[in-house]
Amino acid sequence: MTEQQPFDLVQRYDTFELRRYPAHVLAEVTVDAAFDDAGNRAFRYLFGYITGDNRARQSLAMTAPVVQSEAPPESVKLAMTAPVVQQTSDSMDGYRVAFVLPADVTLDQAPVPTNPAVHIREIPAALVAAIRFSGRWSEARFRRHLDILRRDLTAAGLVSIGEPRFARFDPPFLPSFLRHNEVVLDIAEKV
Repeated sequence: MTEQQPFDLVQRYDTFELRRYPAHVLAEVTVDAAFDDAGNRAFRYLFGYITGDNRARQSLAMTAPVVQSEAPPESVKLAMTAPVVQQTSDSMDGYRVAFVLPADVTLDQAPVPTNPAVHIREIPAALVAAIRFSGRWSEARFRRHLDILRRDLTAAGLVSIGEPRFARFDPPFLPSFLRHNEVVLDIAEKV
């Protein structure tokens, strides 16, 4: 069974869950592709990394989800240090696709990628809202569920921050009606 990213359930609403995710490490690639093709374009780089295309020639377990988010407007080089997100940008037609690494892998322990397209990044702990849906991976389905999540967050008095992420939990050979997908948004902490 594929390891899933851990979280603590804070509250369950009618259409979404409020969760607290611990800090975690991503291996990510930015690809110049349309939303529906970004995951496929990035997969080979990320799969190569977790199957030993790294300086330690170390294999890492496949985890879920694969996260996709819009790429930042300008490319930022990350320092190399020792499981999927997708996002668009104004300056390019691109998405970041990421594997969240296993929960026991820290930024210092993550093998250094040998492919310069793969970057390792730590994501701080965060409060997030997630809406779950099944079916095909498409931009239209992502946007539809993002609209629902934003509407219901407003109704619940919660404020989203940052870019939305599309999370895919299942392999492409699984029939689409059995696939677990989510739209995820970071939530501002109430002070």
